[in-house]
Amino acid sequence: GTVTVAPDLSVTVSISTTGIAATAAHIHMAPAGQNGPVIVPFVRSGDTWAAAPGAKLTEAQFAAFKAGNTYVNVHSATNPGGEIRAQIKP
Repeated sequence: GTVTVAPDLSVTVSISTTGIAATAAHIHMAPAGQNGPVIVPFVRSGDTWAAAPGAKLTEAQFAAFKAGNTYVNVHSATNPGGEIRAQIKP
């Protein structure tokens, strides 16, 4: 998948999942090994997830993104806390 943050801090996401029954996906703010709050919810179309329309980071969230302290989490009924997690590399 890809996560892009534009100069105006708007967020574009395209994450594809296969082989799991994903129930939700979003960007969280926290460093590797820690859990944090959802900052960008995703919407689903088939096996592809995208940032909700109008998604935009705050200045603090952008600073966390630049520092590598944001991650994508994909949830499933089997693993409601998250089946797939990946730190976002700015």
